[in-house]
Amino acid sequence: GGVGVGVGVEVCVKVQRPSIEAKLLGDVANLKALAKQVRGIKQLPVDYYTVFSELEAQLAAEFNFVAEAEAMDRIGATLRSKMREWPVVAAPRAVPSLVTRRCLVMEKLEGVPLTRALAEMKRRGIDPEGPEAKLFGRKLVGSLTEAFGVSILQDGFFHGDPHPGNIMVMDDGGIGLIDFGQVKAIGEGKAETLARIMLALNGLDPYKDPGPSPVFGGVQLDTITKLALELGVVLKEGGQPEGPAATAMWLFDGSRKQLPGGYSSNELDPNSPLKELESFPQELVMVGRNTILIKGVSSRLGLEWSLARAWVPIARSLLFETGGSGPGQAERRARGKRARLKVWAGRKATALGMRLPAPARRRAAAILLGISDASAARKARREERRAERSEEAATPARAPVPTQD
Repeated sequence: GGVGVGVGVEVCVKVQRPSIEAKLLGDVANLKALAKQVRGIKQLPVDYYTVFSELEAQLAAEFNFVAEAEAMDRIGATLRSKMREWPVVAAPRAVPSLVTRRCLVMEKLEGVPLTRALAEMKRRGIDPEGPEAKLFGRKLVGSLTEAFGVSILQDGFFHGDPHPGNIMVMDDGGIGLIDFGQVKAIGEGKAETLARIMLALNGLDPYKDPGPSPVFGGVQLDTITKLALELGVVLKEGGQPEGPAATAMWLFDGSRKQLPGGYSSNELDPNSPLKELESFPQELVMVGRNTILIKGVSSRLGLEWSLARAWVPIARSLLFETGGSGPGQAERRARGKRARLKVWAGRKATALGMRLPAPARRRAAAILLGISDASAARKARREERRAERSEEAATPARAPVPTQD
């Protein structure tokens, strides 16, 4: 999975500072000790002892650059093979012959971190409020959502420290992901349970294939609670039964303005659903970091984004499309070919668009943005009509009321 290196090939070199490992692990140990003292205080939104324990375990692995190189190559291979939308999120490939425990050499991704994207847009003469920036923002959220989904649900091995400094906006219009020191593996059972939660959050039967074009219905609160308990979530005594479902909505669906049970979507609010949780599995700490990043970026861009909705095809693929030579295999292969063609076309269109003069690029982006908006509106109307027809079909006809002569 690594890359060879030759004359003229640009690389990045990551070198570990002397004594940094002992210093950082000592700081985390102090935070754990403090968190243990305040464990159980109702005003705290989460169990910080669990959070710092997971951070400690991850940091211990982060100082081994050989392990980081292996993780980077594994996640990069997953993204290249499983992503179906352009831009595919790229990960640099390591140079195996130049990797040691304290030195990591990898291919260079040409671009700037997301933290500097605004300044880079202005430098290139791109209006941050214009159609080009809005179109890229949608592609950014969509691609990161898919990248995290295939990593968590399908491969069970994912980036554990996603933040704007670790996301690259590349010169060719693509998106890159760097710094794989913190990664996390999630078991197949937990990945399947998460996938079922994605279906239940969208009103779909988590135990029955909804098909490639599902009709979305109402959220299944009881089912989500049951699945959350299967994940290992423990509720506080006397908590509201809507707590697990509200927490799942808060984590995975940023488009929801109201949560069940009257909970607040602000995690620092005294009425946050997170305060109903006694404890939760450490794997979910890292999953939460991925979902919270998506929520933050989409909110900053003014997008109403449902990660749960976007993950439905990935969840369906994990749970119901197991491969083999059955009758659905031909259709799966056809969808794979269409997806690869779509990625190829997206890459070519992006390269062509970047060569256009700025005025033409802006006009093209405005047209594409309008098409995207119209398509999303049509899809929403279709789903609403189909859901209404489904509810009408499920409602039993009332018998006529007899009248007295």
